[in-house]
Amino acid sequence: MLIIGIAGGTGCGKTTVVNQILNELPKGEVGVISQDSYYKGTTHLTYEERVKINFDHPRSIDFNLLVNHLKALKNSTAIHQPVYSFVKHNRTGDTILTHPRKVMIVEGILILTNPELRDMFDIKIFVHADSDERLIRRLKRDISERGRDINEVLLRYKNTLKPMHDQFIEPMKEYADIIIPNNKYNTVAVDIVRTIINEKL
Repeated sequence: MLIIGIAGGTGCGKTTVVNQILNELPKGEVGVISQDSYYKGTTHLTYEERVKINFDHPRSIDFNLLVNHLKALKNSTAIHQPVYSFVKHNRTGDTILTHPRKVMIVEGILILTNPELRDMFDIKIFVHADSDERLIRRLKRDISERGRDINEVLLRYKNTLKPMHDQFIEPMKEYADIIIPNNKYNTVAVDIVRTIINEKL
């Protein structure tokens, strides 16, 4: 199994890169695991307490479960990936049955901050985008898809998102094998990744 980690700041275009890779490879050979599914459960907290959690800090992620799930997939065992609700800031209790594939893509803003997880990646990709561009994308997404208002998004960006990006995410570039500038459709970088994957397959 080939495991690819795709990291980068919020709104940098990771999903676009993932989809570009998926479109270039045979259907059914590639699986995707999202770090967002592995936010720690917060059922023991009230909604008001959940809202105050710093979700951009590595300790908000259940890395133990993510690592164990990836190990299981490597051992040809299917996993039950948690389902997370951004509206409720909590896991839903549902799971997605995820089967092993020849290629597994793990994507998320904080995946390169965990040494054990990082060591499991055969290819580490960092998607870079300008901070203004990332903020605009985040605003659009959180308002339209996650029911946030503009003041909440901007406050979270200023108080946690930007400081956490500078402290934990941006420095992870040094571990990346490939850095993709995602201000536009980057065909060359995606072609390189596709070529590497095809060679490994």
